[in-house]
Amino acid sequence: MARIDVDGLMLDYELLGEEGAPPLVITPGGRYARDTAGVPELGAELAQAGYRVLLWDRPGCGASDIAFTAPSESVMNAQALVGLVEALGLKDIRMAGGSAGSRITLMAAARMPQNVRKIAIWWLSGGPVGLAGLAWFYCGDQIAAASKGGMEAVAALPSWADQTARNPRIRDILLAQDAEAYIDTMQRWGKAFAYSDETPIPGMAPADFAALTMPVMTFRSGKSDMAHTRRTSEWVHELLPCSSLVEPPWSDQEWNYVSTFPIDTAKRRGRFERWPLLTPMLTEFFRD
Repeated sequence: MARIDVDGLMLDYELLGEEGAPPLVITPGGRYARDTAGVPELGAELAQAGYRVLLWDRPGCGASDIAFTAPSESVMNAQALVGLVEALGLKDIRMAGGSAGSRITLMAAARMPQNVRKIAIWWLSGGPVGLAGLAWFYCGDQIAAASKGGMEAVAALPSWADQTARNPRIRDILLAQDAEAYIDTMQRWGKAFAYSDETPIPGMAPADFAALTMPVMTFRSGKSDMAHTRRTSEWVHELLPCSSLVEPPWSDQEWNYVSTFPIDTAKRRGRFERWPLLTPMLTEFFRD
């Protein structure tokens, strides 16, 4: 593990594989850390396949710092990833991401398209109900806590427990916020998830998709997946100039199935634990 300052944020990251091998960035979803079950396992398999794999904790996830100055949490994460890639001197990168990680992958790639060789994305969050759920999941409990008990109540939320345990600075950063200003920020960040008939992914305009002219492998979401709707994945595919829409290596009920899994990093359990099933398809796609 290592830490690096990117625009004033200390980001936690790890590089797997041989130095000098083609770089490949993996970005997970939720607010899960880079060591969440399935993520390092996928990274290790791709490193074994010949890539220099970057695993990283997004701002507010794992052991990385957080700030509240960006227009949205997704913008903050995308900017952080661009800065991290630049700080590490990674060139001609391949990118892979699932769930929130797919959104951040696309948004980061749109900010540095000249440095991205190929992209693979799955579990694209979308749809009116799915996005409304994200607004509450990421921002609603924050607003409720701040309005009732100030920043002490926010810092005590279970949603910050893992981060503050890994990085005590997170608690200090939270307590340093003004509660009313924090509520305003969370309202803006929640609004950023609003559904639009103009784009399937909040934070990505049609022109942003059009700028991504590199090959993209878009995994079609399950029909039963209401968090990452099938139509969202198909719409993203339609907007990307060089996308291939492919079926994932699991059944239609995959998201509903893994949502029942316990989150236990020590026992290697979690919603991403089956991501290594993607290894053969990713390896084939990323090969030159």
